[in-house]
Amino acid sequence: MDQLPLLPFAPARPLRTLRALRETPAARVTQAGAGSVSLLELLGAVLGDADLALRLLTQYPTLPDLARARAADLETVFGLGPARAAALLAALELGRRAQVATGLDRLQIRSPSDAATLLLGEMSALEQEELRVVLLDTRNRVMSVETIYVGSLNAILVRPAEVFREAVRRNACAVIVVHNHPSGSAEESVDDVATTKSLIAAGQLLDITLLDHLIIGQGKWVSLKEKGLAFADQEDGR
Repeated sequence: MDQLPLLPFAPARPLRTLRALRETPAARVTQAGAGSVSLLELLGAVLGDADLALRLLTQYPTLPDLARARAADLETVFGLGPARAAALLAALELGRRAQVATGLDRLQIRSPSDAATLLLGEMSALEQEELRVVLLDTRNRVMSVETIYVGSLNAILVRPAEVFREAVRRNACAVIVVHNHPSGSAEESVDDVATTKSLIAAGQLLDITLLDHLIIGQGKWVSLKEKGLAFADQEDGR
């Protein structure tokens, strides 16, 4: 009997190649949608290398871990390099800006949690202390979020004139002050309470209400107004 031809088995390698191409992270994002794929696949699509994404997640298991990483730290991951590290940082920053922009378009502040939701994700990941001011209109809708101070890991000095400068220029009716603690703790300090009192007094002179002062830690926050600190004697005519 003649030997069977091998032709039926020849397509095996091309089929495996096509299957692999269909299952790349970028293809998965296209086919299933970005909201339906895993973090590993999203990173693989951004970096163009699923194995590299896996190595990255081994070192930085969560998105907050990645968001806190510096470019120099990311470049130590084998295969990442400056260009891919920059692409990853750019993708993370785009996500942050999209979150803030969406919030600004729709958000009306009805409670401290509304303000915290707007900034918690971004400010939890900051390595330096920052103080930001949320400007509000007559209906407590967010007009903008202004970064007033970027400090070191130590305390920052807060001048009321700087805090209210943009609020006066934009004719805002109220503001919410938000700052982060890079240590991860959201507990207020004596200085935080004293600063809030001075800002309340300055706002009253300017006819701009300080509605709250939020402190953001690692994935958590506190409202000084909810805790009855500094705001106890404030006359809220709104």
